[in-house]
Amino acid sequence: MSPKLIGIHHVTAVTANARLNHQFYTRVLGMRLVKKTVNQDDLSAYHLFYADAQGSPGSDLTFFDWAHSPRQRHGNNSISSTGLRVGGADSLAWWIERFDQFRVPHSPIVERGGRAVVDFQDGEGQRLTLLEDGNTGKSFPWSGSPVPLPHQIRGLGPVTITVPEIQSTGDLLTQVLGLRPKGKYADPEGQEFSVQIYEMGDGGASAELHVRIRPDLTLFRPGSGGVHHVAFRVPDEETYHSWTARLRSLGIPNSGEIDRYYFKSLYFREPNQILFELATDGPGFAVDESISDLGNKLALPPFLEKRRAAIEANLQPL
Repeated sequence: MSPKLIGIHHVTAVTANARLNHQFYTRVLGMRLVKKTVNQDDLSAYHLFYADAQGSPGSDLTFFDWAHSPRQRHGNNSISSTGLRVGGADSLAWWIERFDQFRVPHSPIVERGGRAVVDFQDGEGQRLTLLEDGNTGKSFPWSGSPVPLPHQIRGLGPVTITVPEIQSTGDLLTQVLGLRPKGKYADPEGQEFSVQIYEMGDGGASAELHVRIRPDLTLFRPGSGGVHHVAFRVPDEETYHSWTARLRSLGIPNSGEIDRYYFKSLYFREPNQILFELATDGPGFAVDESISDLGNKLALPPFLEKRRAAIEANLQPL
């Protein structure tokens, strides 16, 4: 039996302005900065994790701070939109008022894939979607949020990728990763094109990948306002090792196992070169900070602690 994935773990995007990014995601969206650390492969850059009150797996929207990145260009072979779950349609109406107050570009409430949604963008053009999830499943609201508890973002929703054809990506999703086709809907930006829904684990809004099929688009250009990779949840370390063995047995090039301290990671690219990560649920962000203190100071994994002075000297305050 092949190992299982249980949902979206995190999405990592790119910002060219960490300070404004921090203001938008904490003050406008009301998410909690649960981990302020650095990119372990580029110690000059922040890696900021915004999530629910506990930094739960499946609630993390994270950013690499690459200050000199040009603005991304939306297009093919990309992660093109990130979903964020809220409780219900009344929350969507509340958010539209808030977006108008803060002059955040947004769509009206529309129906897509069987759910009510509102599309919006941050100041760098990052494409995001609020969707109602009917208050299903556990949530951990943050008492320090400027957003009232009933309307807070509950976690990540469906992540949308854009590819020119479905066959190769679809085969990897179903035959390698074990995702299940669930249905499709018309692409809101091109009604003649479709979006295929795939689900994993128990399904639901926190466990879906949506695949836009757009042969007409030019290639995505990475940069600020774009997404770097999407990570899928692996429940435990035993399953994680099973995924390593599975990718190896199928001859799929991958990073090998990488210990990120807060979780363990395994990276590979799907056939259209979109970067996927498999990440364990544990040990989590409380491994080096208490829940009450998450995100208040620069956190470094033990193997970087001896370089703290040099790392801190190279970072701008948020």
